[in-house]
Amino acid sequence: MSDGLDGAKLRIICGPTAAGKSAIAMMLAERFDAMIVSADSRQVYRRFDIGTAKPSLAERARILHRGIDLAEPEERYSAALWTELARDALAEAQQTGQTPVVVGGTGFYIRALTFPLFEAEPLDPVRRSALARLMGEWKTGELRRWCAEIDPRVAHSGRTQLLRALETAFLTGVRISTMRDLAPRRKAIPATYLVIDPAEGLPARIVQRIHAMLDAGWLEEVRDLDTRVAEDAVAWNATGYAVMREHARSRLSLEEAIDRVIIQTRQYAKRQRTWFRHQLPGKYVTTLDPRSANAGAEAIAWWKAAA
Repeated sequence: MSDGLDGAKLRIICGPTAAGKSAIAMMLAERFDAMIVSADSRQVYRRFDIGTAKPSLAERARILHRGIDLAEPEERYSAALWTELARDALAEAQQTGQTPVVVGGTGFYIRALTFPLFEAEPLDPVRRSALARLMGEWKTGELRRWCAEIDPRVAHSGRTQLLRALETAFLTGVRISTMRDLAPRRKAIPATYLVIDPAEGLPARIVQRIHAMLDAGWLEEVRDLDTRVAEDAVAWNATGYAVMREHARSRLSLEEAIDRVIIQTRQYAKRQRTWFRHQLPGKYVTTLDPRSANAGAEAIAWWKAAA
């Protein structure tokens, strides 16, 4: 399949949550007639909209988006599935004459696209389901401790990747890291990265984002989802949703819920920053503070340099 780039590097806008990625991406997409491919593991789930900061319907009407609303809340949507979607979107952009730009904060998705994953053999569905029920009750820290013993090379991963690594080890007897080493890979996609990060301004932006989501009806969205989506659905793992559900069930005050969501979001942003700092190829990384008076001009210069 063609990557839709015609010799140019794939443009990727990334960074921690609430940094301002979407605003920069929308500006560039409108200026250069681009298609936005969302690389956000939370935005793949339908109906989980406000708390995942999905683009509005008006924004989607202005700019073509891909990578949003791909799965039901109960489905486990993998990086491999997202990568196939993203590659299809790159090919679609080539056919329509648009330029694709990948935008998001899920580093595992970005790495899976630019340095493709191996295709793992499917696991026995019955045994996997039984194991998933057991491990679903474990906290992420417990999963990480198990993984540090069984497959330490992937112990730093997020919850979904930890679950997959443990499932693979328990059900096949082979480490997933070993499978990756031995498996043939697709050709890597050359990319250039614009990392959006407001530095010390991020904590305040996180607080502003959370209050803006509440003003937009996030709590009402959570109450509606609580009547329609199973309590153990994977989509509830999106930052803040389970906490707001506790408030909706009158188990937490709104003030307590907001404080917990702020803490969770700051912790998530810290993990994202660490990932982007250590996993991206520094030679092809440009960092942009969206608070800068020249932010727009710098973003445009980065875009043109990738041509």
